[in-house]
Amino acid sequence: MMPIHKAIERSSGKTARFEARITEQQKALFMRAAELTGRSLTDFVLASAQETASRTLREHDAMILSTRDREAFVDALLNPPEPAARLRKAVRRYRDRRRLSDNVR
Repeated sequence: MMPIHKAIERSSGKTARFEARITEQQKALFMRAAELTGRSLTDFVLASAQETASRTLREHDAMILSTRDREAFVDALLNPPEPAARLRKAVRRYRDRRRLSDNVR
């Protein structure tokens, strides 16, 4: 499933409106920055808001995954599963080889 912030970037049907009241100082700041980047005021403000929203969602998603992963890791340490037959067999082979090499010395 595509993250919502990626789906928004690919959407071409612009039908929703967004309005905001800002101070004259904010408008002047945004206009100056838009001019420096060669964008219209609307494009600059929307791109900046979308970038910040996407970054916020990525950081939030990363924090959730980190917490979930940490919990899974701690649970595996505190409640380890029984070793599988294949692992037990590998340990026996390793110990047998160690015994043989110790006897050679």
